[in-house]
Amino acid sequence: MREELRIFKALCNEVRLKIVEALLDGEKSVSEIIPYAGRMQPAVSMQLAKLEYLGIVESRREGGKVYYRLTNEKVKKILKILREE
Repeated sequence: MREELRIFKALCNEVRLKIVEALLDGEKSVSEIIPYAGRMQPAVSMQLAKLEYLGIVESRREGGKVYYRLTNEKVKKILKILREE
């Protein structure tokens, strides 16, 4: 799949968009992302898995927690442009 399609597929879902926006400020654990997403942990984890599959975020495990960070520079640029007024 073309990278552009992957990016827009990731961002077209409201929950995934909220998650990605939260990760613009830096790495967060799943429990830190939940308030931004406005969904329960299983739904957030499912969307994070989708974002990881699409190549938008990466995860790392530390003890019992999983941390996610935004790794796709194009997504960062798109969201920063959209934040401008």
